[in-house]
Amino acid sequence: MADTQTASADKGKSAEPEKQPKSVRVVLMALMIAMMLAMLDNMIVGTAMPTIVGDLGGLEHLSWVVTGYTLATAASTPVWGKVGDMFGRKGAFLTSIVIFLIGSALSGMAQDMGQLIGFRAIQGLGAGGLMVGVMAIIGDLIPPRERGKYQGMMAGVMALAMIGGPLVGGTITDNWGWRWTFYINLPLGAVALALVTAVLHLPKKRAKAGIDYLGVVLLTVGITSIVLVTTWGGTQYAWTSARIMELIALGVASLVGFVFWQTRAAEPVLPLHIFKSRNFTLMAVIGFITGFVMFGATLFLPLYQQSVQGASATNSGLLLLPMLGAMLVTSMVAGRVTTGSGRYKAFPIVGGALMIVGLYLMSTMGVDTTRVTSGIYMAVVGAGMGCLMQITMLVAQNSVEMKDMGVASSSATLFRTLGSSFGVAVMGALFNNRVNETMAERGGAMARKVTEQSAQLDAAHLRLLPVPLQDAYKHAVSAGIHSAFLLGAVVAVVVLIASLFVKEVPLRGGPQKPEADGADAAPLPVVEAV
Repeated sequence: MADTQTASADKGKSAEPEKQPKSVRVVLMALMIAMMLAMLDNMIVGTAMPTIVGDLGGLEHLSWVVTGYTLATAASTPVWGKVGDMFGRKGAFLTSIVIFLIGSALSGMAQDMGQLIGFRAIQGLGAGGLMVGVMAIIGDLIPPRERGKYQGMMAGVMALAMIGGPLVGGTITDNWGWRWTFYINLPLGAVALALVTAVLHLPKKRAKAGIDYLGVVLLTVGITSIVLVTTWGGTQYAWTSARIMELIALGVASLVGFVFWQTRAAEPVLPLHIFKSRNFTLMAVIGFITGFVMFGATLFLPLYQQSVQGASATNSGLLLLPMLGAMLVTSMVAGRVTTGSGRYKAFPIVGGALMIVGLYLMSTMGVDTTRVTSGIYMAVVGAGMGCLMQITMLVAQNSVEMKDMGVASSSATLFRTLGSSFGVAVMGALFNNRVNETMAERGGAMARKVTEQSAQLDAAHLRLLPVPLQDAYKHAVSAGIHSAFLLGAVVAVVVLIASLFVKEVPLRGGPQKPEADGADAAPLPVVEAV
């Protein structure tokens, strides 16, 4: 079995990479199943939403099915990381799986939209611990120098979830009914639960201090306010409306209070000392921007290919294959190179540069751009993301002590989640405004009326429009894509600048050199098979 303990690197000794014991590989398989559960859920359920609304009604509450899940996930993410650090990683992870499965079962049994929203929130609470648990346990079991070999596995799970989610969701809904989009989690979760229980053995912990409840409340209120602002702003409420202003004020006040309290709490839920590490802070910034760009791209690319290039909505996940395939390949290469050499600074620099170039190229796509050309542009962006997705987590974990592995993993995950919320909101607002303006310019009052409720039309509604309005909408979507991706390219410059300041601290588990910067250097974890 695998036990993780902290040890200091011996000077002058070279730690040779060892083959991981079979028990560790079994645990990794269970972790990937859990990671798949968390990533697949929203994509599968999103495909089933029209059927769910048709069965349960409550169209006006539709957005809360997703928002409730997202809020619970984001708010619980840092708490799960801290609970794992304080009371043990295994117990926290198993608990999060159980809560996720309970939420899944209850969601499948929901009889109205109110129940579904509440049960989805329970599911989201568990989901917040799944991703954090996966990253933190990998951080416990495998030294950073060896962790690069498994980047391709994690990137592959992500790509499979993004490509297969819509296809699986559509197939399940059409053949078994929408309730099985939730029930399908149960057998997969049971396998992960059984494997982790039987094979994973980590040191048991018991913190003397209690949970920082005030910190949890303040952070939850702050994160909830931010997510609601990015979800509602420009859609349900105007950005300058009283409701949005109130949420912004509440969020800022809560987060300021949270930071103040964390300097005084006996066992802070998010220890501020981890941000003293330059590398960790830079990885948080890079992760935020990566989430901003990635989820914005995955939202608008299928829309462009369906509306402008005439692709089928049924296979929308396959439309992202060039980007996800490139991300998978470059992530595997980055992992292997990092494992072999112990060097990683070049990857965030190259990744930032590729994202800037790729996003700029995608901003040039128009009504005459071929699928081959857009696929090449997407591959450039995907290659950039592949250089960043797992490297950011690896460097963040390598920048803290083992006792803070959970909060480091949860913080990195949280910043990426918040980045995705901001990306979808800001890029979405820019896209919608540009579409409405272009429709008004090309089609007049009638065209503006077509998009006054939503700037995004599905293929079925688009075909019902007169040909001149269809042509106007294609140009409008192209204009919206231009503005959104051009903004993404500008924002991605921050990744490149931040990457230049990363300090290449030797990864634990490989040859070590004395480091003057104690904030970035952390003890060497040794994985033993017993």
